[in-house]
Parts: sequence; structure tokens; C-alpha cells
Amino acid sequence: MTRNTDNNLIVGLDIGTSKVCAVVGTRTADGGLEIIGIGRHPSRGLRKGVVVNIESTVASIRAAVEEAELMAGCTIESVWAGIAGSHIRGHNSQGVVAIKNQEVDEADVQRVMENGRAFALPTDQKILHVLPQEFIIDNQEGVREPIGMSGVRLEAKIHVITGAVSAVQNIIKCVRRCDLEVNDVVLEQVASSAAVLSDDERELGVCMVDIGGGTSDIAVYTQGSLRHTAVLPVGGDQITSDIAFALRTPTWAAEEIKQSYGCALTDLIQEDEEIDVPSVGGREPRKLARQTLTEIIQPRVEELFNLVQEELRRSGLEEVVASGIVLTGGSSQMEGMQELAEEIFHAPVRMGFPEGVGGLNDVVRNPMYATGVGLVEFGREHGRDPSIRDWSGSGWKTIVKRMRAWFRENF
Repeated sequence: MTRNTDNNLIVGLDIGTSKVCAVVGTRTADGGLEIIGIGRHPSRGLRKGVVVNIESTVASIRAAVEEAELMAGCTIESVWAGIAGSHIRGHNSQGVVAIKNQEVDEADVQRVMENGRAFALPTDQKILHVLPQEFIIDNQEGVREPIGMSGVRLEAKIHVITGAVSAVQNIIKCVRRCDLEVNDVVLEQVASSAAVLSDDERELGVCMVDIGGGTSDIAVYTQGSLRHTAVLPVGGDQITSDIAFALRTPTWAAEEIKQSYGCALTDLIQEDEEIDVPSVGGREPRKLARQTLTEIIQPRVEELFNLVQEELRRSGLEEVVASGIVLTGGSSQMEGMQELAEEIFHAPVRMGFPEGVGGLNDVVRNPMYATGVGLVEFGREHGRDPSIRDWSGSGWKTIVKRMRAWFRENF
């Protein structure tokens, strides 16, 4: 049986509030990506993207991974794990260094990136990603690839993403309890963006909203780079809770009703449509107008989209997302979501599906698999890149390497 330590096999593990999803991909001869296995299991141990029950989370991960192994015919040993939650913070920063030999090389780029990430962090936060936005060489702005260019001063604008130390450690602990190693912990909206956004959208300006069970993750791109990230503590689970409370029905029944009959816009519902609503305590099911269900759902979805709009305004990027809004994630599939979003944002809105992959393309072409496929895409692009963090606990090795590099540069 193939093992995923083989360089051609990549596994993404989306550990979400409502589901755990394992996606197995393989590199093709032409450098493409082919999806060969998927495993999905309900998630019981997370709340709003954060682990609250390790045993339940471990059981969900193990079940999803075993299903993916069976479908792909491989043994999974390491994964690219996704992380989300309201503890995530995005910071725009800048770094400046002198170019040593009047020509930018890899060492200069590393030094300016290190300089940009050197700002005060709370003790409970750690850096997850340092993503370059653009480089400036001697006041020449908009440089994407600085290596090889001449100059004396190199400046970098970067986006630094941080997360709670405890949240990261708990994700890693759960994965390792399943006898798996973590190649890297990846912010989920960064992964989803890799799967659903086109290069043209990133260049022109786009806001991606990944609506999950517990959280909604925002990523804003302009001029080809990530400019803003945010996590809102509102998702599909809040809609389910509203339905269960308003209709006095069990939570499991509310979820089924939402998936089967849910609609985010009352204008799309005919007045004579009816649905069956299970009751609690063994009572008989009731008939209810579907219009009533939509009147419960629409205010919650409007609240979510208004929060996204407020976040865009706060970031100062509302006017530059010329491509509009891309909705993805499992909770974005509800009827009427796209139409309601267009009414609120007054901008083009489309559904985001994983694109550009082969194999099980017809299966994964679903917003719920955006993060899982995106994690595989991230793994393909970064592979065993030495800049990827080592989560094995051997952080002192990295420190020693940096000290040696410093001595080589200065003596």
C-alpha cells in the first residue's frame, strides 16, 4: 500500500466545527493535482473552530482519515492541518534592510522578511504565516520578485498571521494522537483561497468569505497578494440553533430541515409551500409554511453579511474589491445566499468551488471541500520547503541555524 511519505502524495486535513474532512491528492507528471481519496466525519469536539474536547476530536479525525485511506488505497502518515477560530489575528507590517552586494539575493529577502515580522506579540500568540505583499527597491514600488535586482535598500510589505499558542498546540496534539505528523498548520481561509480564487480575481481585488459551521473566515486579496484576514464567530450552526429554538424541534432535525428546505431570501419562496417539522418529546410532527422557516433564516444571514461588510469597511478595502465577493464553505450552499449577498454588498457575488484538480473532481467540486482541497494545494506548492515550520519540537535547531547564518554574514 502506498504511503503518503511519498513526495507525490499530499493530504489535507480540514478540522472544522461541523465536520472533519481528509482529502488525499497526488502530483501528476505535468505538475498538476489529482484528488484520489476523501474522508468525511461529523466533528464533535470543536466549538467555533477551537478544540474543546480532545477525545471527540481525535475520534473524528481518525474516522475521516481511515475513510480517506480506504478510498485512496494508501497509508496516511502526515497531513497539512487547517486551523480557524476567533483567536486568529492578521497584521500588516513592513521590514527594511540594506542590500549587501548591491544585488538582491535569497539571504536579503529572508532578512527583510525577518525584520518585518519582528514586532511585539502577546505571549499567548504565535506566528502562523508571513506572506509577502510587495517589495520596494530604492523607492521602486510594486516589485514581486526582487531576487537579482540591483539596489542598496530593500523594503518589504508583508501580512503576518498569528494564532493562539494553545489552539495550535491542541490541533497538533489531536493529530498526533491519531499517529500522524503535522507538516504545517495552515490558516483555513488561506487554504480555501488557493482552491477557489483565480489569479485574475486576486489581481483585480476580491473578498472571499468561507462560511463554516462555527465561524466565517474572510480573506481579501488585491494586486495578487493577501491584504486582510479576519474570522467572524458566526456560521451555519447559529442558523441551526435559531431554527431549533423557533420551531421547537431537536437540533438534528433543525439541521436536516436547514439542509433540505433552508432558503436565505423570502422572495424566492412560494406561499403555499409546506414542510414537515419533527416535534420533541414524542409528539406528532407538524406542518409548517416554508415561508416561516425562511423568515427565521434570513435575519441571521443578513447579520452575517453585514458583519462582513463592516469588516471590509474597517480594513479600508471595500472600494478595491472590484471582482466582488466569493462565497464558499459548507454553509454557503443554501438557496438564496448568493442573491441576498448581492442585495447587501451591491457587488458581483459568485459561489466558490474547488477548481483545477483532476481525479475525483466531480465529487470535490463542492464548497464544503474548498478548505480540504486548498490544504492539498498548499502542500503541493510548499512541499518540503525549508521555510515551513518544524512542529516536531526541535525549535532549537532553527535557532542554531539562524545563529550560524548570522555569523557567516557578519564575520
